Amino acid sequence: MMRAVLLMSVAVLALSGCDGEGNPDPQQRGPNPELSEPRRGLLPDMTIPRPTTWGDDRPSVPQGYTIQAIATDLRIPRQTLILPNGDILVTEGTGGQGAPRLNPKAFIAGVIKGWGKTSVPGGNRLTLLRDADGDGTYESRGIFAENLNGPYGLALVNGSLYVANQDALVRFDYREGQTEASGPPVHVADLPSAINHHWTKAMTASADGRFLYVGIGSNSNITERGMEAEVGRAMVWQIDPQTGAHRPYATGLRNPTALTIQPGTGQLWAVVNERDEIGPDLVPDYLTSVREGGFYGWPYSYWGQNVDTRVRPQDPEKVATAIRPDYSLGAHVAALGVAFSNPAMGDAFADGIFVGEHGSWNREQPTGYRVVFVPFRDGRPSGTPVDFVSGFLNGEGQARGRPVGVSVDPRGALIVADDLSNTVWRITANQPQPAAASLSSGGENLQIR
Repeated sequence: MMRAVLLMSVAVLALSGCDGEGNPDPQQRGPNPELSEPRRGLLPDMTIPRPTTWGDDRPSVPQGYTIQAIATDLRIPRQTLILPNGDILVTEGTGGQGAPRLNPKAFIAGVIKGWGKTSVPGGNRLTLLRDADGDGTYESRGIFAENLNGPYGLALVNGSLYVANQDALVRFDYREGQTEASGPPVHVADLPSAINHHWTKAMTASADGRFLYVGIGSNSNITERGMEAEVGRAMVWQIDPQTGAHRPYATGLRNPTALTIQPGTGQLWAVVNERDEIGPDLVPDYLTSVREGGFYGWPYSYWGQNVDTRVRPQDPEKVATAIRPDYSLGAHVAALGVAFSNPAMGDAFADGIFVGEHGSWNREQPTGYRVVFVPFRDGRPSGTPVDFVSGFLNGEGQARGRPVGVSVDPRGALIVADDLSNTVWRITANQPQPAAASLSSGGENLQIR
């Protein structure tokens, strides 16, 4: 049986092409994407670019900007947080390895996805990077905390550093300039971790610091494990950091992989990875504002009220309430990072959101593998995404890196975690930019009091 499955996976790869960095059809991106008809087959299209090294190359950035690696040889960097003194915290690790495969198709998909990952073991730790003299070179690096469990989301609120592990929200005391944790983490709240098909726990804090928001992905593509496995999942939790009490803030979000707060409005935004196996151009992963009490469709419908006929039982009443997302990023780009920009990033990139796109595995022509900038106007997405960091796929269709979390340093730098080359990249404008108004801008939720 195992040999037959492996042979089938090889056959799938033989039928798949990979000829460089692909982009979704522009008509599939933006507030009103053109949705194709669902297409199902024995196996979905599967192509994973094989890893290679950067050598002397580095990612491409717009003219007038410079990119440099500020940390290398990490152990699967995921998300980053800019601290008040300019230090950078990096979560390193992985999780969800215990999720069982449901069928041979899922086994094949797991094998193929594994070919596109780093061979380095996850660090399960927080690493701190410091640029003491402000010259852009982070000459100091150390372990802030270790022995964590799949750490992913980070937030700093009123002297406490919160870490969303794959199974629990924990807290460290923090004082400015601290280089390592002063003690073990304090448990705040359990997070769903049984099976953990989607294990990452994205996190951000409300603008006033009263609440934490944690994104919890589904345990399946479309409830193949039954609805009992989805209790508390496919939603954003609102958590009181003082007591650990929580409630669903918004539901029907299949896998909310990164969260941020819009400066000036306090509005919660998310990037969400949608469902698979109904064609290479369905369903669009998306960027959206998240409404309190809102339902976004999963599993019964997608992109608003487009019914997914695979789901049993159907729920027309729920579908009738499904909210259409704000902005399509294209199908299967696997958005894993989101951060609002600020004027220090330069006039062309002053108003909008940066999105880290980890890259597809389940379409013939790869998409994603880049960081895009979504321009905003009057507080809403407006216009076509612009490639801000690209070149993660080389001309032979091999992957040199895969972007995950993105953070904006208010002093004028985009920080990008790359979990394939195990690098943290820093992108800056070549000319000095106007100083940002405060360290609480840029979606980093730094409550300085």
